[in-house]
Amino acid sequence: MKKVGVIGCGNISSAYFKASKTFEQIFQITKVTDLDKEKANAQAATFGYQIAANAKELLKDPEIDIVLNLTTPLLHTKINTMILESGKISHSEKPFGLNREDAKKVLTLAQSKKLITGSAPDTFLGGGQQTCRKLIDDGKIGTVVSGTAFMMCHGHESWHPAPGFYYQQGGGPLLDMGPYYITTLVNMLGPVEEVCAFTSRAMNQRCCSAPSTAGQILDVGVDTHIAGTLKFVSGAIITLVTSFDVWKHTIPPIELHGTEGSLRVPDPNNFGGEVKIFQPWLADWAPVKLTHGYTDNMRSIGLADLARSLSSSTPARCSGKLAYHVLDVMLSLLDSGKKHKFIKIESTCDRPAALPTNLKQGQLGD
Repeated sequence: MKKVGVIGCGNISSAYFKASKTFEQIFQITKVTDLDKEKANAQAATFGYQIAANAKELLKDPEIDIVLNLTTPLLHTKINTMILESGKISHSEKPFGLNREDAKKVLTLAQSKKLITGSAPDTFLGGGQQTCRKLIDDGKIGTVVSGTAFMMCHGHESWHPAPGFYYQQGGGPLLDMGPYYITTLVNMLGPVEEVCAFTSRAMNQRCCSAPSTAGQILDVGVDTHIAGTLKFVSGAIITLVTSFDVWKHTIPPIELHGTEGSLRVPDPNNFGGEVKIFQPWLADWAPVKLTHGYTDNMRSIGLADLARSLSSSTPARCSGKLAYHVLDVMLSLLDSGKKHKFIKIESTCDRPAALPTNLKQGQLGD
């Protein structure tokens, strides 16, 4: 069993801490820290963890093997670097970085120290996405040739207790939610070869309506509507739209269209959801029984898989290389919108290995 320390006890940490109980045979969280001492104290008391005074103290703990980085996007590469330099394995929240240079340095550092690094999202390991992966691998819709992926809402200022960073560098709908959609697509279709996009923003300021921030005005420093096209190495061409400028819509999160049918993929920000398929002999979309488990909020399944990979023949599925490729694709979409040109994707990655069917709760395979 691997011991894990956590840097960052913010909004997402509870989901990680709760789900980690499922994988106690693989890893165990022992110590946490946060710049906000009240948050660290509260989470430590709730879940029974030790507290480190700061990140440096946590990284000095010789019993900790892996460090989970749940800091804000602006700090991801800085903290990942600190973790690796301390000789420990890092697993980070998304995105893997805010620019290619810093993110690439993390990969290079990990390689030089013969360590591995991983990153969210891990929702593609949930039952909904893995069922879709199996349907594609089994040829149920033939060769995927096209599809759509839409994440559209009106921003997070109506509910988030501290939404400001969503509208500054590292934020926006693409870097915030794009990792879920693009990682899911890469899991199903393989790496991306080329992209193009248009980008815009509907307003330069936003007014918060969440109870704790009601009336607060947020300056918008990033584009909030990105409409792009992704060409995959496999030949599939996918339309992707991420937006904080849409009040309401009825478009499914992801649909894939193949030579033998179509597949409706559930929300990639969740682990379960309804899967539907259309094949030429059917009258309409038909629901598909999920072939895989882990349909609850299983954030930390990627961390568990990384810990498992340390003594396994199967590499970590939520790898740094996958996360870097997804980051490269997102940054290339933004570059395309600014430069009004097609952008070739310089990075690549392997499709993560599919999870086996019939796994018992807490199991991830070999």
